[in-house]
Amino acid sequence: MNDNKNMLLAIVLSAMVLIGWSLLSDTFFPTAGPQTQQVDNGKVKPLPQPQADPGADTPRAIRNRDVVLAESPRVGIETPRLEGSINLKGARIDDLVLVEQRESIAKDSPAVRLLSPAGTPQAYFAQFGWTGQGIATPGPDTLWTASSQTLAPGKPVTLSWSNPTGQRFELILSIDDGYLFSVKQRVVNQGTGAVGLRSYGLASRSEKSADPSTWTQHVGPISFLGGKADYGVDWETLDENKAGVTRDSRGGWLGFTDKYWLTALVPADGAPIEASLRKSASGAYQADYAGAPFIVAPGQAVSGDTRLFAGAKEKRLLDTYEDAGVTKLSKSIDWGWFEWFMRPIFDLLNWLFKVTGNFGVAIICLTFIVRLLMFPIADKGFRSMAGMRRVQPKMKALQERYKDDKQRLQQEMLKLYQTEKINPASGCLPILLQIPVFYALYKVLMVSVEMRHQPFALWIKDLSAPDPLTPVNLFGLLDFTPPGFLAIGVLPILLGVTMWLQFKLNPQQMDPVQQQIFGFMPWILMFVMAPFAAGLQLYWVVSNILTIAQQKWLYYRYDHEMNPPTEPVVSKK
Repeated sequence: MNDNKNMLLAIVLSAMVLIGWSLLSDTFFPTAGPQTQQVDNGKVKPLPQPQADPGADTPRAIRNRDVVLAESPRVGIETPRLEGSINLKGARIDDLVLVEQRESIAKDSPAVRLLSPAGTPQAYFAQFGWTGQGIATPGPDTLWTASSQTLAPGKPVTLSWSNPTGQRFELILSIDDGYLFSVKQRVVNQGTGAVGLRSYGLASRSEKSADPSTWTQHVGPISFLGGKADYGVDWETLDENKAGVTRDSRGGWLGFTDKYWLTALVPADGAPIEASLRKSASGAYQADYAGAPFIVAPGQAVSGDTRLFAGAKEKRLLDTYEDAGVTKLSKSIDWGWFEWFMRPIFDLLNWLFKVTGNFGVAIICLTFIVRLLMFPIADKGFRSMAGMRRVQPKMKALQERYKDDKQRLQQEMLKLYQTEKINPASGCLPILLQIPVFYALYKVLMVSVEMRHQPFALWIKDLSAPDPLTPVNLFGLLDFTPPGFLAIGVLPILLGVTMWLQFKLNPQQMDPVQQQIFGFMPWILMFVMAPFAAGLQLYWVVSNILTIAQQKWLYYRYDHEMNPPTEPVVSKK
């Protein structure tokens, strides 16, 4: 009867863990991105990823993008990483494609589109200009004149427009081979009187990002103003607060971030600005800033520098731009609380990837390095667990002798631990020390564009997505896709099996309820880990295999140290 109660309690606790995790994981520990591949009839096929294109034509389209792009004269943009154009009507940077990033893992997949002109669904653009009283300034309908037809690295373009009172406005645009636009806003006063102006920059997007924003991963409005990164302002903040959020700062940056992409306005470092994030009357979300007022005397010219980042959040480039004066642009990656630890993990993993040429192999190498660094601690832990295994008969005898006196039992077991020099808690230390590494790798896989769509081997074509191969549909031979909670891939199954083997090697728990919980735990974790990135599953499986091998070897060595083989006695005749 008591055993039945224990079994029932173990089942209830296991179910609570499984259900509770399902309810909380999306909020606190979001799983991998959408599945990018599926196994159909034994073959891996890429899945389309239309949500990666914020300007895709849909039935909700106001007009076809190609039609809108053809309506006004444009200056082309050509760099190793970017293609697109600048609209001369309004001088808007509103057509931008990331040529090195693809929507899906298919070979013929189109490039990811970041910016799209007004008049298309999910319009997204950046614009720079001036405001002033009693003076005509360029606006969204102003038609600018370009000095060249193409903007490319080392080939700047000057956009110019003059008003009827003799003021000429110029935007001198240049771009590097990454994702950074430099904009010099220049005003030449050829009129008869002084004029007062303020320069501004804005980024506008008509809809929210398709990427979810979670507790551990910020998506939406973002800024680094007043010396601090702000992840607290989200889409809902701007929906509820009609006035938006306004801050004064000296330099910094602000804009919008998706999971992997960023559009950020970067005023001149140290320049006083009034920055705001808000929802405009049209329903679009807008990040903008205005500089300090200035006066342009007759016959004089005044200019100011600003920049625009529009592209993928590649850590190496972000760090390079920080060195070039863009304050803390790498904070656009939501590293979380363990940033100090995650950055070295990322750098090591990225270096291993460059050396091996395969991200999955890099994860395996990282696992070996972590296990090697932790070997001295693991050695002590496994020695303690081996000692626990050796004294289990004595512990069972004590339990039988003092089964009616719990306090005396605890005292006698403590004496046994001291006599045998065993620390029952030391076996937990290697597991606890792996948690920061595991979490760091989890975050790296979740937020780093460098890891996006990276293949490993065989059926795993995207380590940032869940394992697509599952026995539920006979590994793709049956023509149906199982629901997410049943799509248990091969890697999660291996994770459960290796964890079960690992638990079997550990000293058996004295409490029958704990025994049953540990018996269920590997299979619960198999379901819990199934939606996570395959790269994370790979790390855990390889770590479990190394732990099993390490346990077997250390137990064997420890048993021989404690019980050395006796030499056979040779009889003398």
